[in-house]
Amino acid sequence: MSVTPSHIIEYLYCPRFTYFEYVLRIPQYEERHFKVEKGRQVHNQKLERNKDYLRKRIGAVEKYADQYLTNNLLRGKIDEVLLLNDGTMAPLDYKFAKFAERIYDTYRTQLECYAVLIESNFHKKVNKGFLVYTRSLNKLVEVKISESAKSEIHRVCTDVINIIEKNYFPKATKYKQRCLGCTYRNICIK
Repeated sequence: MSVTPSHIIEYLYCPRFTYFEYVLRIPQYEERHFKVEKGRQVHNQKLERNKDYLRKRIGAVEKYADQYLTNNLLRGKIDEVLLLNDGTMAPLDYKFAKFAERIYDTYRTQLECYAVLIESNFHKKVNKGFLVYTRSLNKLVEVKISESAKSEIHRVCTDVINIIEKNYFPKATKYKQRCLGCTYRNICIK
């Protein structure tokens, strides 16, 4: 079994999310959200328009677009995998968002997941990733990716898989404010 960056992000928000959605199979109906749908449309448009565009200014010498990668723990589709002029690689992800002078944890985690996938599939080092904010005139932002962050992704993958395979009911998040807007708050035993 392998998990996706979405599994990881949901688990980090609250481990019980994993239990309710993937063990009990209670859907959260994410498809209904406008931003999710719009983001998918923008993603597909960007891939089509930027098919031949190589970001030489950041050191890209080659690119692999729309890459579906897997390993024994993780799977995911990366908008662009860039080979950089120093021999390393980097994921690039398009976001239907405005840049708010900070990198959200969810975006950082997604890039870290992609780094793990790139290293295990391309056998090249990943030290950074890139985000393109489509609602801020396609602003490009570089994000450093540490070895410890990649190790944490491996650990969390194992935790998520254990919850799903062993029907394990995990502790809830320690951040109780997150419970207020949670899809599962009415059925969660706090």
